[in-house]
Amino acid sequence: MAELFFPDPPLADAAVRLRPWRETDLPSMVRAFSDPTMQQFSWRTAPFTDADARNYFSEQEQFQRQGDMLTLALVDPSDQDTVFGGISLYDVHLDQGRAAIGYWLAHEARGRGVVTHAVRVIARWAFAELGLARLELTCGPDNEASQHVADRCGFTCEGLLRSYVPFKGARRDSLIYSLLPGELR
Repeated sequence: MAELFFPDPPLADAAVRLRPWRETDLPSMVRAFSDPTMQQFSWRTAPFTDADARNYFSEQEQFQRQGDMLTLALVDPSDQDTVFGGISLYDVHLDQGRAAIGYWLAHEARGRGVVTHAVRVIARWAFAELGLARLELTCGPDNEASQHVADRCGFTCEGLLRSYVPFKGARRDSLIYSLLPGELR
């Protein structure tokens, strides 16, 4: 599969800008993944360290080169050093016209619609520039914030995937949502 490239110009709207991760973002990521709410919903475990963040960046770079994933930082459009969170297109299958979308948000950025804006921005790009015909989103049944983002963006909940993913030494159910071109709100 071909390498995925960062959108140029970077994707943005009035609320958020999506850009490649930088080494200087490490402290923001470590701080975000140390938050109890992030720990509840993330497969990453505490404590999350600088080494974990560097490893994450390295893995994402490899996946991008393979064409499997594109991971971007969500930043303040007026101050690109202020990291709100992250967003990824993953399980990218251009030959099948589909990919999954995932995101996380730092505690101090929650409740402002930042992730909703980021999902809309990357979904528009994925449909228009990558030619995708389907975006998928999964989240835990207890992750109401992610469910609200999916609903606000026009995703349709297709059902419950029982025992879907390994999660902290056990298995977790996941809700699966889909978004098709023309459904984005």
